[in-house]
Amino acid sequence: MDRRTVFKGLFAAAFATVAGLAHAAYPERPITLIVPWNAGGGTDATARIIGTLMEKELKQPVNVVNRAGGNGVVGHQAIASAAPDGYTIGMATVEIGMMHWMGLTQLKYSDYTPIGLVNFDPAGVQVRADAPYKSVTDLVNAIKASPGKFKASGTGQGGIWHLAIASMLKDMNVDPASVPWVPSNGAAPGLQDLVAGGVEVVPCSLPEARALIEAGKVRSLAVMDDQPSALFPNVPTLKSVTGSTTKLGAWRGIVAPKGLPKDVETALANALKKVYDSKEYKDFMAQRGFGVVWAQQQDFGKFMAKSNEDLGATMKAVGIAK
Repeated sequence: MDRRTVFKGLFAAAFATVAGLAHAAYPERPITLIVPWNAGGGTDATARIIGTLMEKELKQPVNVVNRAGGNGVVGHQAIASAAPDGYTIGMATVEIGMMHWMGLTQLKYSDYTPIGLVNFDPAGVQVRADAPYKSVTDLVNAIKASPGKFKASGTGQGGIWHLAIASMLKDMNVDPASVPWVPSNGAAPGLQDLVAGGVEVVPCSLPEARALIEAGKVRSLAVMDDQPSALFPNVPTLKSVTGSTTKLGAWRGIVAPKGLPKDVETALANALKKVYDSKEYKDFMAQRGFGVVWAQQQDFGKFMAKSNEDLGATMKAVGIAK
């Protein structure tokens, strides 16, 4: 074997070694974290604290980019359409289990690589502080006695809080149509309408109702979760009061495009778990009253699948599924 052949062999081996090291060095450049909603909201704030903390774990910048529009379709599509290389990830929200049922997009949870669920804020059942109903049972009995009299609000038609009360009523054998929905641009205007007497119920999350609950203007009768809220531990669960197992709320989680290499998926999931476990993240979420919950990779995928099925069933019952 001549010297030239030996050098070629050594060069090839060295190149292969360097290539292998380069692949193992993910991430080698900045990462983009897409948020399908506008800057300034709860999803944006959650994404930014996660991005900041993930930078420390991954040793690369994580740049948050807002891609709002189309009721969440634009941003969720941008995440799904990106190259599956780990350099574009995103914060998926509960709407990914709603948009395709409404005919807005073909996208659904199975179009992503699930990394980790980081937040869940269950719906609460809010009424005015001076309302005569002492429990959800009292409220539902009043609705049964006067169908159509009680109006609810807190989001747009077919939004998560609309589906929450519809799902609760359906589970309690009450026609969801017996509580007309008044569309609003979110929980804040819906709650103001509640205080003003324009509607009787706002089934939004407790963090969104927090200021008015603490001001003594709004009362929460129950929360649609397995456990009471850490924010308001005295608010009972819906199941403990009525027996209804309805568990519905807004959630947020980190996903990547479908087809992500397994080693990259694992690196992202491990980094996100360290972020989730950090004091900085827990303190940030607690200060805002946001619920924290963890489900990693396949478990998060199963969570999204169940959310998709539950939301679809409710949307069909309400008559807004296409």
